[in-house]
Amino acid sequence: VPANQAEVQLSYSPLVKQVTPAVVNVYASRVIAQRPRGFPFDDPLFQEFFGGQMNMPRERLQRSLGSGVLVGEEGIVVTNNHVIQGMTDVRISLVDQREFDADIVLTDPISDIAVLKVREPKGKFPVVPLVNGDGVEVGDIVLAIGNPYGLGQSVSQGIVSAIRRIQKKGGEQAVYLQTDAAINQGNSGGALIDMKGNLLGINTLIYTKTGGSDGIGFAVPASIVKLVLAAARNGEKVVRRPWIGADLQAVTREIAESMGIDRPFGALVAEVDASSPAA
Repeated sequence: VPANQAEVQLSYSPLVKQVTPAVVNVYASRVIAQRPRGFPFDDPLFQEFFGGQMNMPRERLQRSLGSGVLVGEEGIVVTNNHVIQGMTDVRISLVDQREFDADIVLTDPISDIAVLKVREPKGKFPVVPLVNGDGVEVGDIVLAIGNPYGLGQSVSQGIVSAIRRIQKKGGEQAVYLQTDAAINQGNSGGALIDMKGNLLGINTLIYTKTGGSDGIGFAVPASIVKLVLAAARNGEKVVRRPWIGADLQAVTREIAESMGIDRPFGALVAEVDASSPAA
């Protein structure tokens, strides 16, 4: 029960005003050549009559829309790799309506993080501070900020639902924070922040059966974002990851019973690379 009038009027507004200047909209595009398909373009007689001129490729502009977060005063932006993947032209828009062209500095498909750099910065940019995220716990209140469906900057509130959700990607493991803060199309690359205005993660995807937000969203943890960001700032083209060289699997109830363990706990070392640190 609220103890006083001030608690009744509790608002996230000051926190939102602090962070939103550093959350940007990301517009990416590329020109692709597309040949006409179907009748009569595929008919040999039609092509012979027109000398193949009607089958010349036509250019089409492909667009992508997402969000991003300024993390460097010089104009460093982090977003999702899938927002700018395959694109050639990238532009960011700030909440104050300023727009800038940006270059793609580094992309990392495994973590789904990309680093952009404003091409011609004018002065210093507002930033959202990155934290390690070691103190994040299930139940912590968080805000998700981004540009869902291209409607403009929006804020949703929720909690941290889980802190280590694992997904296999090309032989590597991608780690996510899970949240019930609403994340929709266009929110990708936006900020997941704590109650101090620190960046806990980059909103990446949702799990949905309806096509809308079902209260299961995922964000790339700030610790992973820092790894990609450090590689970009060092001029590296590939993100170097820690490697132990062992294939681990969860201990199921059946495995626990076969090994005489009273409950499923820990991890089972299934395979070890002979030339790895794990050996």
